[in-house]
Amino acid sequence: MENALIIKKFITILFFWLFLLCSQTSAGQKTHTVFFEGEENELHVYRIKGGQPGKTLLIIGGIQGDEPGGYLAADFYADFLLEKGNLIVVPRANFPSILKMERQINQDMNRKFLDDEISNYETKVVGVLKKLICESDCFLNLHEGSGFYSHNWENEEKNPGKFGQSIIIDDSALQRTGSGGLINLEEIAGLVVDKINTYIDNKNHFFHVNNHRTNHADSIHKEQLRSATYYAYNTCKIPAFGIESAKILPLEQKVKQHIHAINGFMEVMDIVPKNPNIDLKKPEMQYMIISVNDSTPVVIEKMQRLKINKGDTIKVHDIIANYERGLSVDVIGLGNKFNDMKNELIVNVSTRIEVKKDFYKCGSVFIDIDSQGSTESKKFVVTETGEVSILKYKFKINDKPLLVDNQSHVKVRMGDRLMIEDIVSGAVDPSKYIVNFKGFIGNSDNNTGEDRGYVIHISEGSLMKRYSVQNKGECYHVVTTLDGKEMGKIFIDIQP
Repeated sequence: MENALIIKKFITILFFWLFLLCSQTSAGQKTHTVFFEGEENELHVYRIKGGQPGKTLLIIGGIQGDEPGGYLAADFYADFLLEKGNLIVVPRANFPSILKMERQINQDMNRKFLDDEISNYETKVVGVLKKLICESDCFLNLHEGSGFYSHNWENEEKNPGKFGQSIIIDDSALQRTGSGGLINLEEIAGLVVDKINTYIDNKNHFFHVNNHRTNHADSIHKEQLRSATYYAYNTCKIPAFGIESAKILPLEQKVKQHIHAINGFMEVMDIVPKNPNIDLKKPEMQYMIISVNDSTPVVIEKMQRLKINKGDTIKVHDIIANYERGLSVDVIGLGNKFNDMKNELIVNVSTRIEVKKDFYKCGSVFIDIDSQGSTESKKFVVTETGEVSILKYKFKINDKPLLVDNQSHVKVRMGDRLMIEDIVSGAVDPSKYIVNFKGFIGNSDNNTGEDRGYVIHISEGSLMKRYSVQNKGECYHVVTTLDGKEMGKIFIDIQP
């Protein structure tokens, strides 16, 4: 009798898994391929195959890292199920530039699709993207553009030279050889523009078709000859479109506009999704998985502390958060400048591991060196973060570490190299603070006021004198704020 019950349960479980398998097959297949795994330019490609055959749409986001509207929109489609047709989704083509929130690192990746003899990580990524483009029936490159495009000159921010709120085409039509015939790019883009604009209340923010006429002698956009869309148009002979939301608009609005655009092109191509949804959640890290000296990995929750011995090796194996993609870790003061995930790092001083979702800071854990210096047993201990009544600042001056109390004066000389590595803040995650060196701009393209991690060369003209005490250029403030409220300050005294 007992054996019969076991067999009955086994058959029930078997039918359940067969049902799941059949359900997934009817909705299509999904594959996830990782190129350059473990390298700074790790590239994730998602292929979604519909239950019924159809055309293939390629979606690329994040080819320029300071345009989050595109890559956050592309994220939704990596998780899609399709009734009909196929998608190839590359949410983050240029992950290093996304982490820095900069347009480029070595070269502008969207200007490397013409013959380019310079070898760097961008070259390797573009090599993969070229193959994906030529495998597709249509290509969308998701961007954010400056100003607002208008066919006629209206003002400095709304004119034919701007890109924002437009769908870019390289010519009015694409002539294909053989049975391909003539594809009217302007008409297709116009249909999608009309669909997007039904979701936009402000007529000043309407999308327009932006024909760059890239290969024409009188084109004002000759730089587009080196772009991904022109490569698709000229080499692969497929219709290609640049979706440009305006940089100045709120992020959620830009993401939704890209989604409306992608949905419009899917409809034109008769690619049918299964139950799509949109959910913009605030990024939150839950825990990370870390090993010490190749031991069995342990789970460290957000804001917990890991106490180890000086000289121990740590390795972050994984991050668990409310997002699966776009996650990276930065071991402050160690590792590379992009992503320390799965890197083995030797730790000699206490530090912090900061987690990012793209460029959003979403959690920290702390690494503490055992001050007792015990070497008898190489054990490590996980504890909760304690309270710290005041802030402390971790500096490097000419590569030498310095820990500074709040309200202190730090003396430097002309020619010194100064870096604000981090702050020690106790129960509040240090990533929630803004640490601003008044008079210094770390990133002129995206000046958030956060100045940790930048090398500040103390020299004539490197700092803005008007931000110094009494405009003398001899003393500057480093101000720390939390949610806009000042929490601490130190002073940088510059000596001759």
